[in-house]
Amino acid sequence: MAAIPPQARSKQLRACLLCSIIQLPADFRRNGCPNCEEILQLKGNTDRISTCTTTYFEGVIAVIDPDNSWVARWQRTSKYARGMYAVRVKGRVPEDVEAELEARDIKYRPRDQTETD
Repeated sequence: MAAIPPQARSKQLRACLLCSIIQLPADFRRNGCPNCEEILQLKGNTDRISTCTTTYFEGVIAVIDPDNSWVARWQRTSKYARGMYAVRVKGRVPEDVEAELEARDIKYRPRDQTETD
């Protein structure tokens, strides 16, 4: 099997709608989201991956040391796993995820840099 060129692979990347981490769909399928798996349950669930992640995102930030990164604090990713994160993600998590967050008393902040009240 031939290797996929980097530019083709980048078009396949997806960003989590909840935390904005960027991964290949196969990584979400194999491991789930390293930050949100307990809530999103992406591991092994192709339908869930398509509704809780998106290919529509802008900018990429490499977070290597989340605890000490001012950029990670600015992006609200300082408590998340090391990795590549989108600056802005287009879309919202499904209603059932919003309800789960509300039930856990977690405020949902869309990653498209808009706020909800």
